[in-house]
Amino acid sequence: MSDEHGVLTEWSTGAERLLGYSSAEVVGHSATNLLSGRLPGEARQALRTRSSWSSEIELRHRNGSSVTVELLAVPTTGDDGTQRWSLVAAPGVKRCRREAEVLTEWAFEQSVFSTAIYDADGRLLRISDAGARVIGVREDEVRGLRLTEFLPGPPYTEVEELIFTALGAGEPGKKQIFVRAPGESRPHAWTVFVWPLKGASGPVQGVWVCSLDITNEYQARERLALLDRAGARIGTTLNVEHTARELAEVTVPEFADVACIDLLESVLRSEEPADGPLPGDVMLRRVACETGIEGAVPSVVTPGQVQACADASPSRRCLASGAPVLVRPGDADFDGWVAQLPPSVAQGIDSLMAVPLHARGHPLGVAVFARRGRPDPFAEDDLLLAGELVARAAVCVDNARRYTHERATAVALQRSLLPHRMPSHAAVEAASRYLPADSRVGVGGDWFDVIPLSGARVALVVGDVVGHGIHASASMAGLRTAVRTLADVDLSPDELLTQLDDLVISRSADAELDKGGDVSSEIGATCLYAVYDPISRRCSLARAGHLQPAVVSPDGSVDFLDVPTGPPLGLGGLPFETTELELPEGSLLVLFTDGLIESYDRDIDLGLNRLRHVLAGSTESLETICDNVLDNMLIERPVDDVALLIARTRALSADRVAVWELPADPAAVGKVRKQAAAQLVAWGLEEAVFVIELVVSELVTNAIRYGYAPIVLRLIHDQALICEVSDASTTSPHLRRARTFDEGGRGLFLVAQLSQRWGTRHTTTGKTIWAECALESSPK
Repeated sequence: MSDEHGVLTEWSTGAERLLGYSSAEVVGHSATNLLSGRLPGEARQALRTRSSWSSEIELRHRNGSSVTVELLAVPTTGDDGTQRWSLVAAPGVKRCRREAEVLTEWAFEQSVFSTAIYDADGRLLRISDAGARVIGVREDEVRGLRLTEFLPGPPYTEVEELIFTALGAGEPGKKQIFVRAPGESRPHAWTVFVWPLKGASGPVQGVWVCSLDITNEYQARERLALLDRAGARIGTTLNVEHTARELAEVTVPEFADVACIDLLESVLRSEEPADGPLPGDVMLRRVACETGIEGAVPSVVTPGQVQACADASPSRRCLASGAPVLVRPGDADFDGWVAQLPPSVAQGIDSLMAVPLHARGHPLGVAVFARRGRPDPFAEDDLLLAGELVARAAVCVDNARRYTHERATAVALQRSLLPHRMPSHAAVEAASRYLPADSRVGVGGDWFDVIPLSGARVALVVGDVVGHGIHASASMAGLRTAVRTLADVDLSPDELLTQLDDLVISRSADAELDKGGDVSSEIGATCLYAVYDPISRRCSLARAGHLQPAVVSPDGSVDFLDVPTGPPLGLGGLPFETTELELPEGSLLVLFTDGLIESYDRDIDLGLNRLRHVLAGSTESLETICDNVLDNMLIERPVDDVALLIARTRALSADRVAVWELPADPAAVGKVRKQAAAQLVAWGLEEAVFVIELVVSELVTNAIRYGYAPIVLRLIHDQALICEVSDASTTSPHLRRARTFDEGGRGLFLVAQLSQRWGTRHTTTGKTIWAECALESSPK
């Protein structure tokens, strides 16, 4: 502020900062003392006419230098009416321009971002020092060139397309690239921003390009993506070795160039892992070895070969410590780790890590990862990622091990409940197959059985309990035991299924009480029961909700028997019916569960037709026929258990059976005893005469004394010698121990001591008491 004569009356702090003078040094002095030259003419004219003016002038700084300022002078009037001038000074335009130029240079030199400016033709005008270092050139070497002229390649071509798009359409663009620039030792991830530069009139005059290094963020996203892929790809099956291979496959080549997975032998055997330290030498099997190196051998360990890891081995130390290990050339453990890799990939390895597979506190094995020829060897951050990957895989491996152990136990239980081998029987030749369901479903309740009956007959059984798992297997075991018990009573097929139906209903009711009425406690099953008599060649069948059996005649034709369908076991209230037919000798009776049929396109009718085609003309051995049926019927692993029982019928010739009808006269006992002895001599069984005479005498005497006519004696020469006495009485005898002075009661006890087994079976006309006696020689 100055008066009308130009004497300064006020001095601001801004003026002090601009020119360096304090208020005391200038107030009271003429403002012309601060001029570095003369006032412009327009300024002097404005002072004379007291009009406002502004002009760029040179002022003298306290240090002697000149300062160019833009000075604004405005005439004002004070409170006392005196005339004054208000003077306002700001840095001049030239100075601002110089400062802007200096700051711009500093920005291009000192910026950590890769920045560049391109003209309207897409040619480089300026590039920051950081950008020049990235591409490995000086600015003057590339000025005037287009981007692809000094950086060829697809990623840079895409960026140049963004530049020309911004020049043409005036629209900004952005792109992410992952590339190893000429001035860098390894690839980096970049986010490239392209922004059009427009003049005051609007047209685009150039393009500003800024590239931000986002490698850390990119790698973090890649790690998360790898973990996501691992979560989706590892553990797709409940197979230990397959899970280990999935871990190796998901890490190569994204994470490592070589991945080897070694598991403990105990894990592969599905055994429970040890709680304490691993004793002695550890046995490791290499179950997976994946490599992205061209021409490399997949594995140094052949399938089935095992490596013993001593206490001093790197693998053993890794398992013992439970901590991952990172080694590089020069480390003490490096040569030991590399020696475990296949020779074809060990050359040139520059970093290697080993991560122990631990799950639920138990060691399972070791995962070894290696990199070769990469600009970025393994670092500490990679240990964390590898640990996370292996930890997820270890849980899947342990789940697979536990499942395999439990499934093996269940299948072993299932198989232990089925016949281990088909019994040799004169009535039929039998062969069977049992195939558990797919591992995702679990064991089921299918079963089959061949049960010897009295009178040289045989029972053939196939059944299926609803559901899968241990509960179904346990129910199957109970039903199979019940069928064998009821078969010993010699019930007809329909009567046996009726008794079995009552048993299932009773067990379901008990299970409901135990589980509070839970519907899942109900037990349901289907069953087919057949009895074949080789003497009459008659076969009696009844079924409870089961598929009808197939019969292959000796001429090769196939028919499905029209056995009346009874309700599945457990429903109750509905009857079962028995069908009886005569089978030619050499016929095939084929019994099976629905798993065999439903596995063929899930269509039962189509499956039955397919089975008819497979069985037609079958003349091979029963074992071959069973294999052919499974090979042709099972398109893929079945989703339900499959039980298959095939029996080829035999006939007992008439000369092996002797029958006598006896009068109800005690005097006939002696005569029939002599006739039986003569028949044995005719069969060449002289050594059995004494025993059979006693058995015949006791059984015939009891029938004459306690039974009713007609009384029939039948001798059957089979694998054993069978003696049967039938009468019209329904009263069954009971074995008891006679007291010292009892006159009777010892006959049946004597029969039981002389025979292998004996029993009673009821018929529609009475009963039959039978006894089987062992023969020292086989039938002729």
